[in-house]
Amino acid sequence: MTLKPLALSALLLTASLAQAAPQVEVLHYWTSGGEAKSAAELKKIMESKGVAWKDFAVAGGGGENAMTALKARVIAGSAPTAAQIKGPAIQEWGQEGRLANLDTAAAEGKWETLLPPVVTNVMKYKGHYVAVPVNVHRVNWLWVNPAVLEKAGAKAPTSFAEFFDAADKIKKAGLVAIAHGGQPWQDATVFESVVLGVGGADFYKKALVQLDQASLTGPTMIKAFETLARIKTYIDKDAAGRDWNLATAMVINGKAGMQFMGDWAKGEFTAAGKVPGKDYLCLAAPGTEKSFTFNIDSLAMFKVKGADDQKAQLTLANAVMSPEFQEVFNLNKGSIPVRAGVPRARFDSCATRSMDDMAATSKTNMLVPSLAHGMAVDSAKAGAIQDVIAKFMNSTMTPQAAAQALAKAAKTM
Repeated sequence: MTLKPLALSALLLTASLAQAAPQVEVLHYWTSGGEAKSAAELKKIMESKGVAWKDFAVAGGGGENAMTALKARVIAGSAPTAAQIKGPAIQEWGQEGRLANLDTAAAEGKWETLLPPVVTNVMKYKGHYVAVPVNVHRVNWLWVNPAVLEKAGAKAPTSFAEFFDAADKIKKAGLVAIAHGGQPWQDATVFESVVLGVGGADFYKKALVQLDQASLTGPTMIKAFETLARIKTYIDKDAAGRDWNLATAMVINGKAGMQFMGDWAKGEFTAAGKVPGKDYLCLAAPGTEKSFTFNIDSLAMFKVKGADDQKAQLTLANAVMSPEFQEVFNLNKGSIPVRAGVPRARFDSCATRSMDDMAATSKTNMLVPSLAHGMAVDSAKAGAIQDVIAKFMNSTMTPQAAAQALAKAAKTM
């Protein structure tokens, strides 16, 4: 008879221990096929270390929905352990005094020796690590279906002249020339590659990073908008609101020939069992061969209560930086490892090219932060600039008017 209460006590004790297990709650927007696979790998690693994973996934490729959800949680006093935040937004949360200090994890993992300075600068607030980088994406890619090119009698483009020639031929063959989703962040993704292709890396930095007024209103920017206006004519009428991965699927399925998108698109090709060089081509966006626009995914850590949860947070930070996770995450996501020392053997030709191009452009000063993906300017200015680009993409606004509106948006406080 006495066994029953004892068994009940044991069950209650087990339940309370399970509840007390350290936990990390991670807010992210890795929700498409390749991305979700990548996030699942991190969950697996954390659970193997005895840390429970609470998934807080918020759909929406550009992350706007996730940032809205994050703000609501922080205001309510229940911030997650970590959130997928990028670039200047990390500094903004640092100024709010909400981020946890990760220096212990950084020292233990020797981050300073493994990461390039362009990355560590983004991950620190006032000299202290507050975020951990997950990967590096190259944004200035053009994804091409070679079977569509062949059907249209077109060749893979390297310049805008060749690009428009290919687009004309694809359109003539009765297919969509440019797969695109009419969402502001996607419009901005195309725009920044056009600015880079038309003006080069130095102009890109002056205009879209330093926000130099003369560059924003000058003839090179007007030419960039003229080029964008021409690109618009090759996008199908159903593009409004289309998610980026559905646009990628159009290229995968041979319904469209080309797509401007960062290398997270490659995760979709990989998930569909496609082989680079055979089923699809990864080309630098027209005119951007020697440049590299980077987008670094990172997890910023928020202050959490309880010694166990704080320890779990540091465990999460070093799990993200481990060669094992860096390899498997980036293989699934289409990006490249952010840290040195990850074996290249399992990475495909698009990824190894990206690794080589990042190393080369960091030496030639052609490595530039992505405006469209929150790496170049603060969120208020980025939002105002994105609004101008979206308006231009969806109206009859002239290139001259767009350049003037862009310069005005750059002054947003």
